Amino acid sequence: MEFPAYLATMPMHAITEIHGEPGLLARFRLEIEAFDEAARDRLTEALDLAADLHRDDRRVREPYLNHLLRVAIRLMHHYQVRDVDVIVAGLLHDAVEDHPAELAGLDPGSGADATPAALAALSDRFGARVARLVAAVTNPAYDPGRDRDEQYREHVAASLEREPWARVIKVSDFTDNGVGVIHTVGPKVARAATKYRPLVPVFRDLVARPDTPLSPPVKQHILAQLDLAEERFSAILDHPT
Repeated sequence: MEFPAYLATMPMHAITEIHGEPGLLARFRLEIEAFDEAARDRLTEALDLAADLHRDDRRVREPYLNHLLRVAIRLMHHYQVRDVDVIVAGLLHDAVEDHPAELAGLDPGSGADATPAALAALSDRFGARVARLVAAVTNPAYDPGRDRDEQYREHVAASLEREPWARVIKVSDFTDNGVGVIHTVGPKVARAATKYRPLVPVFRDLVARPDTPLSPPVKQHILAQLDLAEERFSAILDHPT
């Protein structure tokens, strides 16, 4: 399939709407041309694993892989990340949370918590640092007696406090969910706004911290995206249809 020469300059949700998963894959390949061969091989291996694990998953109207591609492309293009471990973890940030048994090679029906084995498998394949970053953005088991969204916010704040690079991955994920909420349809729209709006000030604080490993212009870009996400969340929640 041929894509326009300006694919590298197109907004990612525009690529998604016009060219779908093939377009995002082409954009990903354009982005990784800036890396050496060993890094490209490692990034391609992580992409292949993500595609396999999430092959049957969907996000409303699209394959789940689209979300993972946008997270990784945003890291490379908009955040100027050249740390391969971070991009690999971005591609695989939902792997342990969504497919721990499959990742660990265990029986999904066993009922056992496969998370430790999944993280160990990720460490064996991509290194301990990748596994640690993925662990930092993986939701824990929730207490059914407490509000789930409140527990999620507590986890995000505590986990990202300890891992500056995990903040970068999570904010790319959050931006895709937040700024991209206008590309979602159905009940998920209000649900996402309710879950994510209270996290905007948390991410503003984390992004602005001196130990968050991004340049000042990138931080300003992210802060503007967080403002846009908050504006969209507020429009959804303050003016329900």
